[in-house]
Amino acid sequence: MFLRSTDPSSGETIWEGRPTSPAECLAAVERARIAFPGWARTPLAERVAIARRFAEILRDEAEDLAILISRETGKLLWDSRGEVAAMIGKVEISIAAQAQRAGLDEAAMPFGRSVLRHRPHGVMAVLGPYNFPGHLPNGHIVPALLAGNCVVFKPSEETPAIGERMAGIWSRAGLPGNVLQVVQGGRETGAALIEADIDGLLFTGSAETGRHFRRAFLDRPSVILALELGGNNPLIAWDGDPEAVATLVVHSAFVTTGQRCSCARRLIVPDNRQGAAIVDAVQALAMRLPVAAWNDGADAFMGPLVSARAAASAGAAFDGLVVQGAAPLLPGGSIPGRGPAFIAPALFDATGIDLPDREIFAPALQVTRVADFSAAVARANATAFGLSAGLISADPALWERFSTEIRAGVVNWNRPTTGAASNRPFGGLGESGNHRPSAFYAADYCAYPMASFEAEAIEAQPVPGL
Repeated sequence: MFLRSTDPSSGETIWEGRPTSPAECLAAVERARIAFPGWARTPLAERVAIARRFAEILRDEAEDLAILISRETGKLLWDSRGEVAAMIGKVEISIAAQAQRAGLDEAAMPFGRSVLRHRPHGVMAVLGPYNFPGHLPNGHIVPALLAGNCVVFKPSEETPAIGERMAGIWSRAGLPGNVLQVVQGGRETGAALIEADIDGLLFTGSAETGRHFRRAFLDRPSVILALELGGNNPLIAWDGDPEAVATLVVHSAFVTTGQRCSCARRLIVPDNRQGAAIVDAVQALAMRLPVAAWNDGADAFMGPLVSARAAASAGAAFDGLVVQGAAPLLPGGSIPGRGPAFIAPALFDATGIDLPDREIFAPALQVTRVADFSAAVARANATAFGLSAGLISADPALWERFSTEIRAGVVNWNRPTTGAASNRPFGGLGESGNHRPSAFYAADYCAYPMASFEAEAIEAQPVPGL
């Protein structure tokens, strides 16, 4: 068996190699297990210094890394540059989070003191996605290493080169051997890794895979499980200038060619002239979105999907919506003159149609028209997911109601649903996660709290009755 990644824009081979065998995965975990005590005892200041050197190298090589991300994912260069910037920023944010949420706290007591410390779990398996192959696994790896854990990292089989590059940068930053290891491959490699003697699984990916992991660890409660999954995210566009609203909708639904877990998948509008004008404006703007390869040298908004296979799957999903009764306002599909991984934005009117509650990881948006705001909120909450949601409205009272009633972990007002701050938690509920948000809160699942009563002197304790 051979593993290969290619540029989805051109088909050029970017990386190729042999997948890590199950036996090699077990060996990597064992090496991490051996390295763990030494790394856990390493002073926090030294771990912080290594992380900062990692950020410095990222900064020095930012453009080269951005190009590699674009080559392996097809993402436009401005998008990849933003990803590298987020990777760099993650280091200082994680250092601050470590201090705030997983640091040391002491309080004087009559007999001595109470102390709160945080300890690393041990060996953490990190399974990364392809859509943000640097930033998202980095959001697990940095806080895990700062906490004193060792990490075995499996990048997506679509983006092995970026994972390998990240590990090399950590090594150059001074990270000791076997504290971070990379294993390459697909499902078989991932299965071997989660069956190994790990202490935690940190995963970013699909809800289907997340459900599998929940079942797999039912009899292993000692393994910390942090799941960052997808969403069937709603965006209510209720009022405002239709052209301005359309820009927010387009950024929500079609940025990164719809390959963000926080992308809006469902647009909910009032069933009146305002709603019709918003839909018309979204349709007109989506038709004009420039599409290009990362190295075309022209400004563009969308690139290809990660692979021709992903584009074919998206096209089949679009056809399925039509079969189920959705009216195509924009059909999506292939783009003349572009390769098979490229796909046009799709817009469907799903009013009155009971479509499956699923995430289509592509540039596709379903429109539902409703009678009033109560129906809009009810429709927004009619999903098993709960990652992101948004409201576009100039009415603060509607925002107050929406933010109170909506069930999602990231809830935005008059901003794209894809907007999220690294100094805040990021995660969802239901099929979107397991209540262990990442970003600033990643420190919470990378270490466990240890509470102590401590007194330096040995003093007799009164014994009631004696």
